[in-house]
Amino acid sequence: MSFVKTNRSRRIALFIAATDVAILGLVLHYLVPGDVASLITDALFTVLLYLLLALIAPTAQRHRLALGAFAISAVIEFAQLTGVPAQLAVSFPPSRLVLGTTFSALDLVAYAAGAIAVYYADVALSQRIRPWFASRSE
Repeated sequence: MSFVKTNRSRRIALFIAATDVAILGLVLHYLVPGDVASLITDALFTVLLYLLLALIAPTAQRHRLALGAFAISAVIEFAQLTGVPAQLAVSFPPSRLVLGTTFSALDLVAYAAGAIAVYYADVALSQRIRPWFASRSE
């Protein structure tokens, strides 16, 4: 199978996965109360960042995507220590979904868990799909 077709198929799968993760994260955020749901949505935020980075750079090494997604999540979390995200949330409430408002070290653990989970899921799915694509090109 050609590289271009595989790359296109990967991007389509990444787009669908990103859409599903975003919807799941919003549903959990608005419909499931509690700290566990909050941590799951934090992990899903990092998963979504990984998928978006992979959409932008579909041939990037997966460990770099995971590290990039975690780094962006961590930078946003540490930015909450400045108070700027909280001020933005007052003037533009939807920014609260992306930037949060208060720092929590436990969120960093959730981000790491999300990055690890999506990395291994991507590797496992890619290994399972590769033989399927090869059999389709015969």
